[in-house]
Formats: sequence, C-alpha cells, structure tokens
Amino acid sequence: MHLARFSAALLAATCLVASLPAAAREAGVSAGQTQVSGVLTLDRVFASPSLSGAAPRGVKLSPDGHWLTMLRPRADERERYDLWGFDRKSGQWTMLIDSKTLSSGAALSEAEKMQRERLRVGDLKGIISYSWAADSKAVLVPLDGALYLASLDGHVQKLETGADPLNPALSTTGKYVSFVRDRRFWVVPVAGGQPQAITPAEPSETVHWGEAEFVAQEEMARFKGAWWSPGDKLVAIERFDEAHVGVVTRTSIGATGTKTFDQRYPAAGTPNAEVSIWIVKADGSGKVQVDLGAEKDIYVTRVDWAPDGKALYVQRQNRDQTRLDVLKADPATGQTTVLFSETARPKMWLNVTDDYRFLKDGTLIWRSERDGFGHLYRFDPKGGSWTQLTRGQWVVTSLDGLDEKGGKLYFTGTRDDVLAPQVYALNYAHGGEPQRLTELGYANSASIDRSAQMLLVSRSGPAQPPQVYLADTSGKRLTWVEENRVEGDHPYAPYLAAHRAPTFGTIKAADGTELHYKMITPVMQPGKVYPVFFEHYGGPHSQVVSKGWTSPLAQAIVAKGYIYFELDNRGSPNRGVDFESAIWHAMGSIEVSDQRDGAQFLKTLPYVDGKKIATYGWSYGGYMTLKMLSADQGLYAAGIAGAPVTDWKLYDTYYTERYMGDPRKDAAAYEAAGVLGKASNISDPLLLIHGLSDDNVVFENSSALIAKFQAEAKPFEMMLYPGYTHRVSGPKISVHVWNTIFAFLARHGVTPP
Repeated sequence: MHLARFSAALLAATCLVASLPAAAREAGVSAGQTQVSGVLTLDRVFASPSLSGAAPRGVKLSPDGHWLTMLRPRADERERYDLWGFDRKSGQWTMLIDSKTLSSGAALSEAEKMQRERLRVGDLKGIISYSWAADSKAVLVPLDGALYLASLDGHVQKLETGADPLNPALSTTGKYVSFVRDRRFWVVPVAGGQPQAITPAEPSETVHWGEAEFVAQEEMARFKGAWWSPGDKLVAIERFDEAHVGVVTRTSIGATGTKTFDQRYPAAGTPNAEVSIWIVKADGSGKVQVDLGAEKDIYVTRVDWAPDGKALYVQRQNRDQTRLDVLKADPATGQTTVLFSETARPKMWLNVTDDYRFLKDGTLIWRSERDGFGHLYRFDPKGGSWTQLTRGQWVVTSLDGLDEKGGKLYFTGTRDDVLAPQVYALNYAHGGEPQRLTELGYANSASIDRSAQMLLVSRSGPAQPPQVYLADTSGKRLTWVEENRVEGDHPYAPYLAAHRAPTFGTIKAADGTELHYKMITPVMQPGKVYPVFFEHYGGPHSQVVSKGWTSPLAQAIVAKGYIYFELDNRGSPNRGVDFESAIWHAMGSIEVSDQRDGAQFLKTLPYVDGKKIATYGWSYGGYMTLKMLSADQGLYAAGIAGAPVTDWKLYDTYYTERYMGDPRKDAAAYEAAGVLGKASNISDPLLLIHGLSDDNVVFENSSALIAKFQAEAKPFEMMLYPGYTHRVSGPKISVHVWNTIFAFLARHGVTPP
C-alpha cells in the first residue's frame, strides 16, 4: 500500500527544524553573518524554489564510476526535473538533458498515468527516470511518451518505438532497448532497426506481457515485468491474465466533467491475476515457461538472473504471505527446484525485500527476520547451510552494496540509533563486527558503484537539509555532490532564525512498551498553554519519528502557535517482529491505543492545553483519525481525516490480506477493523477531505461514511477536490487544503492563546 508516501507528498517539501545556534553551526553560517528572520507562510511552503534547497532525485553512479548523474528540479518550477551529470575527473557539472528543450508536450497515456501513480510521481514533470547503458557511454531517458538515448558527447537519439512505450529498459550490454506497447513486449536494436514484438498478440485484452500486475506495482514495489539475462541472450518475461479479477467502476469527477473507468481491481477476498514467467531469446524464438508449481493462487515477488546467466531465480509467495520459496529455474527447460524456503513466525507475515545478492561463487546474501529482527545471512546451497552475519535487537534496513572480491558488504541499519540509520561495512567472508562509516546524528542511506570502490551517501539531520557526498569504502568523504548549506541565497536562509528545534523522547504504552515521539514547540510565554497539532500515520511500513529532515509545513504550523507532535505506534517498522506484528488481524486496535497514550502524555505537560489537541492524518492516517475519534470521544478537540480507508474489503488483496487475512475466512476481524460499524460514536468535530479521482483509496470509502453520517443527522464537515487523486497536492491546492484545515480548527476554537 505504501500509504505513508502520500502523507509525505502532501507535505511536499522539507525544512530545517533547529534553534539558530545549532542550525547556524551545522549549516556553515559564520558567527558574524546576519540572518534575516522571515515569516514562514503556507504560500511560501508550497511555492518554488523548494525550501529544502537542492533536492536531487535518482542519484546514480555510472557503471564505470566516472559519472554521477541526478535529476534536479528547476529553480522556477520545483516539480519539473532535468538530467544533470558530474564528471568526477574534471569536477564539472553539465546539464545532460534539458527537459523543456526536448519536451514535446504530448499528453501521457492512461496506462502511463496509472504507472506514475503506482510510483508516486504523478505530480512530477520533465524527466522522472533514466537508466545507464552498461558501457557508461549513454543514458536512456523516457520523456512525454517517447524514448531518447542521450550520449555523453551531447548527441540525443530518439528511438523508434511507436506511440506510448511503457517500461523502457536497456538490455544488460546495452545492445537492445525493450518496452511494452499494446500489451506486447518489444525489442529494438540501439544501433538501428525496427522494433520487433517477441511475445504473441493475445486475443483477450485481459492478457499483458512484460508488465507487472497491479498488486506487484502497488504493494510489492515490483515495477518490472521483464528481466534481461547477462549477455542479452535471453529475457525473462512476465505474462499475466486478469480475466478473473473483478471489475470496479472507478469514477473520476473533474471540475468540468466526469469520467468512469472500468478497472480490474483485486479487492480483498477476490481472485488475483494469474501470473506466469516465460524465458525467450532476444529474437523471440525458443520460448519456454517457468514451472511455478501446481498452486496457481500465488504471488511472484522477485525475479533475478544468476550472475553467470545459467539460472533464473523466481521468488514465489503463497497467498497468505506466510511462506516464500526461492525457485531455481533451468533457462533451457523452465524446470525448477526449490533453492530454499522462508517461513513467517506465528501470527506474522513475510515482508518482501530487495535486500539480497546472488554471488558469483553460488552463495547468497539474504535478509531475514527469522530471529525476530531483520538481519543478514549467508546461504550456501551446496550444503544448505546458513550463517548469520548480523545480530542484535536492531534491524538492517537496506543492503546497499557488495564487494565480492574483498569479501565485504555495505548496509544501512539501526544498530546505533533507531531514529537515525547509519551505513556500515562488514567483512562477511571472515566475520567480525560491523564498522560504522557515517556520522551519528544524521539519518543516512547509501549506494555503491559496481566496482565497489565508491560510496554515494545521502544524509539529513534535524538541523541539516538533505546532503549527498562521495566517500571511499572507509567512509571518508571525498567530495560533496550536494552540500546544500543554508546560507546566502539558499531558499531557507531567511527563515533560519525562526526555526524551532525538535525534541525526541519515549513514553510507555499501557503495557509498558516503549514508544518514540517527536515534538516541536513554538516560542511560549510563561503561564500560557498551547494547542497541539497531533499528526499521525499509524500504518505498517512507515516510521515517521526520525532524526532526519522534517517538513517545512511542520515549522509553519508551529509558527502559528501550535505544538507539533508525532508518535510511532506498534505496527510500524524497524523495531522488530513483535512490535510490528501487533496489528496482525487487528488493524485499528493497538495503533489507536498507542496514540491515545500519546494524547494522555500530552495532557500531563504544563504548557499543553489538554482541551485543544487536534488529530490529523492522511490515507492510513485518515483511517486512524476516524478510529481514534470513534474510540475516545472527547479526548481530541477535533479530527481531520484525509482520504481515509473506511472498509478494508474495498482495498486490494496483497496489502489487506497480509495484515488482516482473507475476509472470507475472518469476517469478524474485518468488521472490527472497519470504520462504518462504529462511526456513530464520533461526536467530536470532524473534517473529511478526499480527492474525487482517487484510484487508490477510492472515493467510495468516504461516500459510504458521508451517507452514514447524513442518514443519522450527524454533523461533520468536508472538502472534496475534483480531478485530484490520492495526492491532493500542488503549489496552490496544497495551500487551499491547509487553509481549509486551519479554518476548520478556528471554527471549533482549537486556536493558540
């Protein structure tokens, strides 16, 4: 579901949250430099340029390590990105592709729009993705429904693909470009020639080749439906048939008209698409089907080629998401054997991961939660033995890179601080303790070049906007890629003096479980009490309390005189299996209880106005607002629910059944987790917000709640946004959303002293 991303999208930008002295020191402001104190308004929060300064996307190292490339937003249009490259030898930056110069302005196809929604980039313009050729001499760039191959000498070649190519990819050697068109998989030689479809034309429109099915994109973070083998001799291609998937009529209500879409949508408890994997030669010959087993109601979560191309590995997960088999397939016959299986702990599911690597020696580095925490293991298929590489009551959050020749791996984890992940090196060949490579106090992430000689580190902190630098494998910083110092003409410099630093702490839940919180307070006067803007998400796979960079919106809220507060409840990640699995078959229960404990903690603080705690959330957070108001009448002064789920039977199979099980088998759990059954309990002021073209949490979730409230003559307020999807965001619309929220709070007296 990844609903947390929508909350981040709504907040839009990031900001400093620190007192002046600390912020000035860390941002590099000299002692004698004068800062002009500005008033941070909602209009400025969502305007261009971004207050976080340079915030690149898609930072990559070329395969040979010579170039570093990234997508940079334009200063005058924060949502439009161009492709830039940094020559490490000359130390010079160059704009490789100007999106406005190359743009045709052509409208995107509906299929492309939906894929962008799955990728959470539907509001971005210009270049949103690119990929390097294996020889590091060119970059493949999709733009406005066309494909371009940009050489580093400045030459840009438009490839012959026909209209609206989907899922473009360079083959492993860069000899071919592949894409999907008209539900078929096509290949075109980079050297020139006409595209060739290497999959058949299917009579049924429910059959697709070379694409990932809906739940793979939306819930598994698998956006690929084709995988080139090393050497480009073969390509593994997904075929899916959604004939048995139910059709829902999705209404897109715009400002000047209404459209309806008949969409194949696998709601919880209903059939999924039937998925198969085929191996085909680059010219379309020699097609064989991979044997995925007799059980058809399964998920294909990941597909990988062995480093030598002699085997294809397919990860097969059962529908209950309690077992995952790694299958090893013979490319010549499609026959498979089970390399190994992973089984979930009792009353828990298996989290699908990208944190694994197949090694040239035939072994495998694999992340598992088998000991109760996410850790790295090495598997030797020859003897079937497992060696645990990391251990402890902390988690590996990502496997970043591997140096097989040196016997080292690089990963990010919470070993030192669950609120500030660090990057570590580990000698997996000879054992030992992980060595931290990054600086405490910052939230870090990293990637490594193919030759395992260079780290690309991204970091941010409570007093530092996102930074990117190159480091050697010891962690020593070699050069800044984007230092992003808040000084001079940095967009946030005028507001630096007014920053308020966050405080972090823990509270005890009713059963003694430790919960982390973050709080930002305004400038307060002795003897006065202040309202609280209590933001939450609450859903799985999202940790909101972090020592990383925070939204400027939080600072704007604080500038209005509110205390800003967030709490990570049970069900959220990075605290171990027991902490995360507390919501198993019980969504909307322990999360609500933990947030209640947060509100009661706030009421004990002498500077908090306990009668003015407003709760806000979007998506799963919107669902949480409704559950919190329903469970604890009078605890919250008001609630704002943005795009909330109200009935989990309306949501898709993979996400919902992972946590709640199959509604055909556990209807009582779904009834308890839903909102509608106890919506009548809501008596505190409620503002409901939803986009009328939402294709994720469809508007039916809100319309059912609206009808129930109206039928019971229950007062509430709402604001609906024609034409907007799950992301109701933009330079002006975001301002409207937040002005609406604060006007609602003012009407109900939830205002500062």
